[in-house]
Amino acid sequence: MKPVKKKKTEEPELEPLCCCEYIDRNGEKNHVAACLCDCQDLDEGCDRWITCKSLQPETCERIMDTISDRLRIPWLRGAKKVNISIIPPLVLLPVFLHVASWHFLLGVVVLTSLPVLALWYYYLTHRRKEQTLFFLSLGLFSLGYMYYVFLQEVVPKGRVGPVQLAVLTCGLFLILLALYRAKKNPGYLNPASSDRALSSSQLELLNRKGQEKMKGFPGTDTSGSLNNRTAKDDPRGSSRMPAGSPTKAKEDWCAKCQLVRPARAWHCRICGICVRRMDHHCVWINSCVGESNHQAFILALLIFLLTSVYGITLTLDTICRDRSIFTALFYCPGVYANYSSALSFTCVWYSVIITAGMAYIFLIQLINISYNVTEREVQQALRQKTGRRLLCGLIVDTGQYNRGFLRNWHQFSTLGTRAFHHPAEDIV
Repeated sequence: MKPVKKKKTEEPELEPLCCCEYIDRNGEKNHVAACLCDCQDLDEGCDRWITCKSLQPETCERIMDTISDRLRIPWLRGAKKVNISIIPPLVLLPVFLHVASWHFLLGVVVLTSLPVLALWYYYLTHRRKEQTLFFLSLGLFSLGYMYYVFLQEVVPKGRVGPVQLAVLTCGLFLILLALYRAKKNPGYLNPASSDRALSSSQLELLNRKGQEKMKGFPGTDTSGSLNNRTAKDDPRGSSRMPAGSPTKAKEDWCAKCQLVRPARAWHCRICGICVRRMDHHCVWINSCVGESNHQAFILALLIFLLTSVYGITLTLDTICRDRSIFTALFYCPGVYANYSSALSFTCVWYSVIITAGMAYIFLIQLINISYNVTEREVQQALRQKTGRRLLCGLIVDTGQYNRGFLRNWHQFSTLGTRAFHHPAEDIV
C-alpha cells in the first residue's frame, strides 16, 4: 500500500495591524492605549523609591526598555516606535533657554550646566557603546529653534535686511544638505560582497603556514604575529611584511565582521561594522566618519561655523547697537530689561558655546588632514606612546602616512572618488 501523504499544516496568516497596534519586544500583539497596563517593573521601582530603597541597575534597565518599547505613535500598518533619546532636547532646550532669560545669574548657571550635562550623557553612552539620537536631535532642534527665535525676536526690530535674512536662510539649508550627505554610508565594509573576506578554515591555514615560514623573521614574536609598531631607529625591524602575507591577514582579520580589512579600516563598536579609513564615530550625526563621508563632514562643519558666526553678528548688532561684536558679548547694558532682547542674548551665548565646540573639532580635523592621520590613529598613537607630539599634544604625527602638506590634502580631496594606491610601506 502506498503511504498516505500528510497534508502540510498551513500556518495561519497574521492579521494586519491597525494604526494603533504593534508587536512588542515579547513578540505579542499590543495596543498603544494599553501603554500603562502591565507595568510590574515600573510599579516595583515606584514602591522602592517611595520606601527609600535603592533600585538595582537591572530593574532600571528593564524599566527603560519597557518605556522605550511602548513609546509609539500611530502609523499605517502598525504603530511606529519612537526613540526616547530624541525627546529630551525637544522639551528641555526651550525650557532652559527661557529660564536663563529671566536673570543674568540664571543665565550663567543654565549655560554652564548645559555643556556639563551634554558631556556627562556623552560619556555615559560612549562607555556603554550605545547608539543614541540625543545629539543629532539636539543639533537639529538647536538649528531650528535658533532660527525661530531669530525670526520672532530679531527680524521684527528692523535691523536685518531681506538680503541678510536670505543669506542666513541659505546657510541653514546648506547645513542640512551637508548633514544629509554626511549621514550617508561612510564606507562600510560588506562581508558578503567583500572580495577580501576569508573563511575561518582559510585563515587558520594561512596562519599555520605563516608561523612555519616566518620563524626567526625580524619584527615577529613567538606566535608569528607582527609587533604593533616598529620604531624607525631600530635597524633590526626595518624590514616589513609583504602585503599578502598570512600574518598580515591575521592582523587585519575582523572576527565580528568575518572579513580582512584593508589598510586604515577599523571596526566601530557602536555601529557594529568595519569602516574604510575610519576617522571616528560622531555622535552629532549618529554615524561614523570614514572614507566616503569625511569630505561632507568637513563641509558641514565649515558651513555651520560661517552661518553661526554670521547669525551671532546680526543678532548682537540688533540688540546691542553701536558696539563691537566682542564687546557686546560681555557688556551689553540693558539687555535684560526687555524679555525679547534677553532671550535673544541668551540664544547668542548658547550659539557661541556650540560654535566654540565645533570650531575645536574643525581645527583638530584640519590638523589631522594636514598630517594625513585619522582620529582613530591618533588615539592609538597616544595609547601606545608612539609618534611625534607637538603643541602639547594638539598635533600628533605618526609619520606613517604623512607625504607632505599638499599631497596629504590632495589625497583627502580624492577620498571616495577612486581607489587610492598606498605605497608598500603604508600597509599596516
